[in-house]
Amino acid sequence: MRKIILLSFLSLGFNSAFAQSAPYWQQHADYKMEVSMDVKNYQYKGKQELVYTNNSSDTLKKVFYHLYPNAFQPGSEMDARLHFIKDPDGRMVNKVKQADGKEVKQSRIETLKPNEAGYLKITNFKQDGAVAQTRVSGTILEVTLAKPILPNSKTTFTLDFDGQVPVQIRRSGRNNSEGVELSMSQWYPKLAEFDFEGWHADPYIAREFHGVWGNFDVKITIDKDYTIGGSGYLQDKNSIGHGYQDAGVTVTYPKKTKTLTWHFIAPNVHDFTWAADKEYTHDIVKGPNDVDLHFFYKNNEKTTANWKQLEPLMVKVMEYYNQRVGAYPYKQYSFIQGGDGGMEYAMCTLMLGNGTLEGILGTATHELGHSWFQHILASNESKHPWMDEGFTTYIEDSALNELKGDKKEVSPFVGNYKAYYSLVNSGKEQPQTTHGDRYDENRPYSISSYVKGSLFLSQLEYVIGKDNVDATLKRYFNDFKFKHPTPNDIKRTAERVSGAELDWYLIDWTQTTNTIDYGIKDVADNAGKTTVSLERIGRMPMPIDLRVDYTDGTSETFYIPLRMMNFIKPNPNPNEKRTVLEDWAWAQQNYSFTIDKNKTSIKKITIDPSGLMADVKQTNNVFEVK
Repeated sequence: MRKIILLSFLSLGFNSAFAQSAPYWQQHADYKMEVSMDVKNYQYKGKQELVYTNNSSDTLKKVFYHLYPNAFQPGSEMDARLHFIKDPDGRMVNKVKQADGKEVKQSRIETLKPNEAGYLKITNFKQDGAVAQTRVSGTILEVTLAKPILPNSKTTFTLDFDGQVPVQIRRSGRNNSEGVELSMSQWYPKLAEFDFEGWHADPYIAREFHGVWGNFDVKITIDKDYTIGGSGYLQDKNSIGHGYQDAGVTVTYPKKTKTLTWHFIAPNVHDFTWAADKEYTHDIVKGPNDVDLHFFYKNNEKTTANWKQLEPLMVKVMEYYNQRVGAYPYKQYSFIQGGDGGMEYAMCTLMLGNGTLEGILGTATHELGHSWFQHILASNESKHPWMDEGFTTYIEDSALNELKGDKKEVSPFVGNYKAYYSLVNSGKEQPQTTHGDRYDENRPYSISSYVKGSLFLSQLEYVIGKDNVDATLKRYFNDFKFKHPTPNDIKRTAERVSGAELDWYLIDWTQTTNTIDYGIKDVADNAGKTTVSLERIGRMPMPIDLRVDYTDGTSETFYIPLRMMNFIKPNPNPNEKRTVLEDWAWAQQNYSFTIDKNKTSIKKITIDPSGLMADVKQTNNVFEVK
């Protein structure tokens, strides 16, 4: 019996080790699409050929596609969400007065007429020439394959699609608030991601996207007066013109030309987006590493000056991101006035452009940052929005602060901490493990994803030191670019770089709503010395930096390691004396240590003078000796 039990344990250990050491894999999808846009009725027809490579060990009997435009129909899940969420996105609702005079919010999707709604209809679906069975469920197309896709094999899907561009409600659509005619994001049948967790065929309700890397070969036929900007490289620029042509080249069309066919190739991306308008100004500025930065904006005398000033600033921002994270791997990026607010896409962003220079600079800086965290690293933004939105917010705030030069702030993250404390005090916080679509309200989602996600890194500076965080970001990018990293991957990278144990940090900060709250409980005379008593009030553990300011104008710091970290952080202020004390075990709520000076020589004691630890109650973090 003991032999059987021993063998069982050995078997479990072997299986566990095998699972952990399984080789990394991901699927691959190469798209070829030809689409023709009718600019009179905003309808388009297209053909798609997709070569799908199954690199998994699974035999696939079904595949799933996203049909995002179907969300913009009365009665869709996105429409339903607007009816029941307490704080619907203001861009997606109208304010309507009822008979009793009360003002209510009405879903804009609900009011769409048949010629204003969006749709994507699929016909003639075949797998390697054989008809496959399809079923549409909202924004998802389920395909029962004509034959299973075996592990490590390829298959070719072909289909025809008819689409209608909806009146612009959110992100994609026609005739947006600034008059841009076509914002074509998430416009085509897009294969859902299949990875080690299975299929990610999330309905389009409100949030983010996840996709399969591949190469896109796209031909778009449209009225010749329209300028297109978007993903990929234009293949026939000296025939198309519209600002793409080489210097000195004059482009003319035959008199009978009514349409142009634009041919784009976008290598190694998981998305393809474009926008078109007859009044775009198109500028090209050379960025770092010979990257062409394209700017497409409406020819408006009130805003053109802002866009011109934006151009050299974005060169500096890209240089900063290259230095902080890693080199941008493509040779073009486009800033395009279109969509609503700002939204990241492959090699481009769609953003509003009629605001102040400060406003469009902030939007452009944020959306460009997504190229590293969403379009090169590409974590699952639906399941872990904090990894993309939060990390992008962190480097955005850092970059904008860097642009201030001599007027830089000591910490550009102060506002983020205040927003997080506001969320905690509201009682509406949900764990960051919450799927992006499942937050009760939009505001908690935004603060959790953008703000608390940013604090993951700024607070990590407090936990392991800024130099270690800088090295972590670079290694994380280098090790996981084009690999869809998970939360464990950023944690393990930080551990490899620093040598610290950080499982507690990932668990408490992202998987719970535990909060940090440490306080100075007492400061007492002790035979010519001073005993300082501290207490842990919140559930989440932390190492403690503590500074003592003396009445003679000097100061020193004390560092209390967290026992479960098995780590001592480098002194963040090498010019200031620091004493490393005994570690503090989490289960011990109280901790005390002695200063070799009497209490009357002490002016003030401060927990976390850097302000980088997100302590939710800071009134007890400072003790002033009266």
